[in-house]
Order: sequence, then C-alpha cells, then structure tokens
Amino acid sequence: MDRGSQLIRLLADGELHSGELIAEQLGMTRAAVWKALRKACDRQGLTVESLRGRGYRLAAPLELLDAEHILAALSPRGRRAVARLEIHEGIDSTNRHLMREAATGAPSGTLCLAERQSAGRGRLGRPWISPFGANLYLSMLWRYGAPPAALGGFSLAAGAVVADVLRRVGVEGVALKWPNDLLWGRRKLGGMLLEVAGEAQGPCALVVGIGINLRMAPDHGRAIDQPWVDLAEVLGGGPGIGRNALAALVADALIDALVRFGHEGLAPFLVLWDAFDAFRGEPVRLLIADREVRGRVIGIAADGALRLDTADGERRFHAGEVSLRREDEVEP
Repeated sequence: MDRGSQLIRLLADGELHSGELIAEQLGMTRAAVWKALRKACDRQGLTVESLRGRGYRLAAPLELLDAEHILAALSPRGRRAVARLEIHEGIDSTNRHLMREAATGAPSGTLCLAERQSAGRGRLGRPWISPFGANLYLSMLWRYGAPPAALGGFSLAAGAVVADVLRRVGVEGVALKWPNDLLWGRRKLGGMLLEVAGEAQGPCALVVGIGINLRMAPDHGRAIDQPWVDLAEVLGGGPGIGRNALAALVADALIDALVRFGHEGLAPFLVLWDAFDAFRGEPVRLLIADREVRGRVIGIAADGALRLDTADGERRFHAGEVSLRREDEVEP
C-alpha cells in the first residue's frame, strides 16, 4: 500500500488527525504528509481539510472495504462458496476484471469488489459512475456446465434477490425495472450487469455485477444522465447499513441465487421479481434501435422475456434488445 493510500485509511474516520503524529507514524516530514495527502485525495476525488494547529481530516468519513469484515459477515455457506475474495483500491471495472480472470482459469466463486472504478459499465455500454469509497461495486464469477444461452435470465434472478436484500435492510418502496435496474421513487438506485463467456454447448463462465448507490456526492451525481438516488437519502440520511455489511448480504444472496438457478432455472425467482415490478400494468414505450413499441406491461415470461399487451396482441421482448420507458418518460 502506498503512502497516499495509507493516509486515506488513517483519515477515513472523518476525525481530525495531527499532522505531527501522522508524520511520526509513517516516518515522513509534515510537508511530505500534506503533499502526499493532497495528491491522494485529488486522485480519488476526495476533499481534505487542513486546520492550522489542529491537523487534517476528510470532508466526509469513509467506510473502506475490509476483506475480514466481509468474510466474517457471510453465512457459513457463503464463506464456503467464496473461493477467492479480491478488494481493489482502483480498477477499470469489477466485471471486466473478472471476465479477464475467468479466461485465465479463475475459480468459480471468485468475488471482486472495488473502492473505485475508472471505467464502470452499465447496460448497453453506458458508463457507471463509480466514485471512491462511496458506493458498492461488486462482481461474482460463477462457472456452469450449461451453455451461455441458458443463463440469460439470471439478471432477473439477481435483481429479485438484491431488491429483497434492500427491503430487509429497511428500504421501503424498492422496485425493479426490467431487465436489470433497481429503483426507488422512480429514480435509479442500482443495477445489474450480466456477462457470459464459454462454448456454445457449455461449459461457461458467468460474471454478475452489482452496483448500488450508497452515498453519492452531488458533484459525482451530476455526471449521471438519469434521475438517481442513494441509500443515504432513501434511509433519511442516518447511518444506514455499512458498505461491508451490505457487500456480505449481497454476496450471500447472489451465491444462493447462483446455486439455485443452476438447479431450477429462473422459475423460483419470478414470484419475487413480480413483487418488486415497478411497471406491471403500466403503459410503456420500448425503444428498439430506431423504432418504438408501445403497450401495457403484462409481466415476465418464464424465460425472462418482457410481456407486452400491444395493439397487435401480446408480444415478448428479451433483455439486451430494448430500453423500457413509461409513456411520459423522456429518453436521456
């Protein structure tokens, strides 16, 4: 760990820390402490305050990711299933990293988290804004004997179990937008990204990524091209659930879903998904390349397709093809 990272960890509690004591602890001069701290904070998009004669502090406290904390909070089944846990200070994308690792033989059950992503991705190649220490960026690698085509519906299973986790930690009104968005009050709270690689007849490697907004600074939020919300606002600005505790709950839920999906497919998750469906019964527009389909949402088919009641009768659409909007919603 470099000096800048050490300094951020020392100041993560948001309290004042004496420059003299920091310099003594790290074997640096006070001038070097200030220089390294400013450089590290600039790199990570953090704000540091210097109070003459009192010391330094971050403008807002951070709960940094901790492997021991996460592993201890997992269920016994979860701990057995996690073959490898990686925590990165900075990475291009947790999903992209695990796809690379999968190609070199990384084991099923590899779990990857990051403090910050420089090239986080959402659906349809859109950027996922990923400031340092603010949100949850988590991906899991899982291997199946099945062909890639058999796993397309897992994003719905993931959405259902993650929405249920958020409900259990006190998020009232969490909803799902097909195929992979977490909403609250019609605003984006999080999302799922599913990527698969393998032989046409199997086996294959599935990487499922989860992004959840926990505490997003307005400066970072301005880069998001749609209405958004974070857990700090949803839970009233209180302490809420910590990043490490939430990471463990999400990882446990994903592991249970991955195992069950391998045995039973999407069917056991459809009722749970329906309970969180934000659009069921509503008139919507589906944007498919340069054309549009209008209809009323009927629900989700057994294979995960969206069922729409249109002027031409019921039609079904699969994830990856379309963008779903309410009739009065403008495309960003």
